[in-house]
Amino acid sequence: MVNITKKSSTLRIAIATATVKVSKQETIAAVEQRKIPKGDVFEFARAAGLLGVKKTSDLIPDCHPLPIEYTSITYEIDGLNIHITVEVHTIYKTGVEVEAMHGASITALTMYDMLKPIDKGVEIQNIRLLEKSGGKSDLKNLQFPDIKAAVVVCSDSIFAGKAQDTSGKAIVGLLEQLGIETLKYEILPDEVDSIKEKAIELCGIEHQLLIFTGGTGLSPRDVTPEAISPLIERKIDGIMETARRYGQERMPYAMLSRGVAGFIGETLVLTFPGSKTGVEEYMSALFPQLLHLFKINKGQKH
Repeated sequence: MVNITKKSSTLRIAIATATVKVSKQETIAAVEQRKIPKGDVFEFARAAGLLGVKKTSDLIPDCHPLPIEYTSITYEIDGLNIHITVEVHTIYKTGVEVEAMHGASITALTMYDMLKPIDKGVEIQNIRLLEKSGGKSDLKNLQFPDIKAAVVVCSDSIFAGKAQDTSGKAIVGLLEQLGIETLKYEILPDEVDSIKEKAIELCGIEHQLLIFTGGTGLSPRDVTPEAISPLIERKIDGIMETARRYGQERMPYAMLSRGVAGFIGETLVLTFPGSKTGVEEYMSALFPQLLHLFKINKGQKH
């Protein structure tokens, strides 16, 4: 089974279609007039399709059981064709494409079974995924070359050469995947004044994004929030709330991170944990959707 633990739960929607084609107009008339010997084709097929959606993970290997929030099955008759549309919604870490297609298949197969006694020429055609949305697949090809970044590592031990930086370099690498160039990469000791001075220096038209890593915990030398908070002009609490919630679902101490986020001038400043794992989790939780705010900050609509 595919590991989906790094994914975030979001609204996922999938729409699938299938077509049941009959061989004579009399069959369509019988369906519309509810005169099929086995019963109401539309209602029986809809019930079977709804059950098919819910039971998908029981029947298909490597398919995760999902909390299905909404399913709609509708029909449209066009000549000798009965078009089936199945729409499925969930709020989860993976999509519902298979569930929608499975629902369309079961709906069509139920129709076929109910119609074959009166129409030997009935057939199933074109089971396919019409569309899907939700998750990072919608954003995976986005690039942000107009955004320039600076990354600052806050650590006494790394500054003194007693340890190697992994978190800052991880941030630089992950930003590069989004087409974002890191113009500045620096290492500072855990000193309030040094961090403040560096933030003031780097916040300007040259850098649209400034990320600090390290110093957001609760040890006596963790002072990054104390240095950055007084400088923030437009605080954005939801950014770190989202990152901490994502982290808390994966390890029990993420709630202890005191990171802050917001704008200093026109530069978005983020303060991340000092561990590589923590940085990777924060990046997974926030990017690339976070970058949408640069459009909003310029006055564009959502």
